[in-house]
Amino acid sequence: MLRIHVSGWDLSKVRMATGPDALWETILSFHRLRDRRASSVFGKWRSEARPRLNGEVRLLSAVIPPRGYFPDFLTPSQESSDPLDFASGTEALRDTPPDRLRAELAVLGAQAAGGRGPARRAVGPVALDALGEGRAEPLGRLIGALRAYHRAAVEPYWPHVQASIEADRAVRGRALLDGGAEELLGSLPPVIRWRAPVLEADYPVDRDLHLDGRGLLLQPSFFCRGTPVVYRDPLLPPVLVYPVAQAAAPVFAASGPWLGRLLGNTRSTVLRVIGDGCTTSELARRAGVSLASASQHACVLREAGLVHTRRHGSSVLHTLTPLGGSLLRGGAPLAVS
Repeated sequence: MLRIHVSGWDLSKVRMATGPDALWETILSFHRLRDRRASSVFGKWRSEARPRLNGEVRLLSAVIPPRGYFPDFLTPSQESSDPLDFASGTEALRDTPPDRLRAELAVLGAQAAGGRGPARRAVGPVALDALGEGRAEPLGRLIGALRAYHRAAVEPYWPHVQASIEADRAVRGRALLDGGAEELLGSLPPVIRWRAPVLEADYPVDRDLHLDGRGLLLQPSFFCRGTPVVYRDPLLPPVLVYPVAQAAAPVFAASGPWLGRLLGNTRSTVLRVIGDGCTTSELARRAGVSLASASQHACVLREAGLVHTRRHGSSVLHTLTPLGGSLLRGGAPLAVS
């Protein structure tokens, strides 16, 4: 059982993440890759993702065991409600102090030493020792493996992941508007129960987390399954990663090469980037085009009814229309319930 102790001041500082966090989704998806359960949800994804993977699985297995603790530094924390994209997350990971690397890897090594079977064999002391020294080379190899895995197993499905999380945020936002933070906490999935002043959750171990006035960030996750996740280190900014609701048999479908043939490679890339929601300057940077070109492509997609554009402060924000989302998913329905 996990018990999160929430004071009145903490309650006023409960907040929702504004979208999916790239590293949380990457790490948790690696758990799902090796877990044969929930085949109706993840079976098709596993069959599509596994052939695209190479040696990164072996390296990642050294720091992400199938069960139990994985180091907190793999999912860098942030104070704001804006989740980290993959590039920002890996840069934060690269900046992890060596003493923290050593401490968290020591916990991982102790867990492996007490286990049997594949989990114990996967975590070689040489690999952990080299990483724990804090040198750039082994940490760079880990980040490279994470990047390769993310591109193969997570990135092609990112619009689907984001759509599921946006649907969850809509439910939580309505609860917050209707009844405030207590209603929001009470609306969380059934594995999490709000019994004021304690938020309880099913959890693999018995754990108490005292927020101590720091508030709580609620991070919905597509690849989180069963029970929520919190940091082991109680001094890190408190975050509760919880599973979003799933349909019985969602369709996992990347847009595939046909979209490039339909729209052209550049415009299909622009549509995929807008799938995450972005400003024109973000669109230009992520798609690798000039600001003028990004604006022009967004205009064409908007005129075709695929993109919605609205002004947000001094910026212009682009999001997909239902038609644009359906095209990006290849006509597949959203996996939400």
